[in-house]
Amino acid sequence: MLAERGAVLLGAAWRRGWEPADLARLVRRDLRPAHSLRYAALVRDETRRYARLAPRWTAQLAELDAGDAGDGARGDRFSAAAEAVELFRLLFRVPAIEPVGPPPGSPPTAPLPTDDRELSRVRALLAKAEATAYPAEAEALSAKAQELMTRHRIDAARLAGAVTGPGDGVAARRIGVEQPYGEAWAILLDAVARASGCRAVWNEEHGFSTVVGEAANLAAVELLHTSLLVQAHSALTRAEAEARAAGRRRTKTFRQSFLLAYADHVGARLEATAAATVTESAGPEVLPVLAARDVAVTEATERMFPKTKAARVRGISDEAGWLRGREAASRADLDHQPLRRLRSESGGGAPGGASPAR
Repeated sequence: MLAERGAVLLGAAWRRGWEPADLARLVRRDLRPAHSLRYAALVRDETRRYARLAPRWTAQLAELDAGDAGDGARGDRFSAAAEAVELFRLLFRVPAIEPVGPPPGSPPTAPLPTDDRELSRVRALLAKAEATAYPAEAEALSAKAQELMTRHRIDAARLAGAVTGPGDGVAARRIGVEQPYGEAWAILLDAVARASGCRAVWNEEHGFSTVVGEAANLAAVELLHTSLLVQAHSALTRAEAEARAAGRRRTKTFRQSFLLAYADHVGARLEATAAATVTESAGPEVLPVLAARDVAVTEATERMFPKTKAARVRGISDEAGWLRGREAASRADLDHQPLRRLRSESGGGAPGGASPAR
């Protein structure tokens, strides 16, 4: 009986636009580890009913299996029933959100175009950036990855400009942006997306950003953003260790300011790299195609999110953290650029330049 009820609620959540990874983040945030085990088991049982799943869903299920291994049947019967009811309550209450792909059981669609060879080159550069202990080297490798991504976008526009329309291939995917320090991660993802010809809209309440862009660019955006998160955490760990060695106490405000500075400065460098690559490599026949594709992505974003609001990010209250974050982001002498304004889904940000609602 409980299993049947869970399957009904899970299927309803999927039809309201949610994907397995989206719900997994909510369960981790709002409930307990035992609920995550139960949720993973419920998803596995339900997806076995379908002969085929979209590649994105298959990848998310693999992550669930890796992170929440187990059958979900832990504890006594009373505890198990209580956990199930709490999980079902969460599934019942999730609102409808913008779909980014068909739910299971939908007719098969043509696969979205990707370039696995190019992604492999980007992935290799980012792996080196994550492994190095030198911030300047990590910055250079990440910038090189962004350059490769931009050159690939230019080449794709050059080849396809005369064959496909500017809106062909525009898709969307959701990327987790979780607390703490969600503002910094959202800023970083926004910059990575824009540097790659995409747009990002942050939903703070539900812990994700939706990235809209050409399908071939979405995987690269997620790959680079994930790598930069790893690099940011490594840089912060080094900064805190140095502060402790010097006898200085580092606080949450230091970490918040550090990560906001890191995200803002790295984002500015990525955008500058992308702009320079376009100027250098895109001939006059390609620029109109890139512009048309940029307009198509913007229009698709506005159709998906017609009621977005801009919100200023707060939290820069530790000067030492801000300066160390900028230093970690780049050793180069760049002019300071103010924090960009985030686009936040309606209801997720306060008007009038206030910080996003919590």
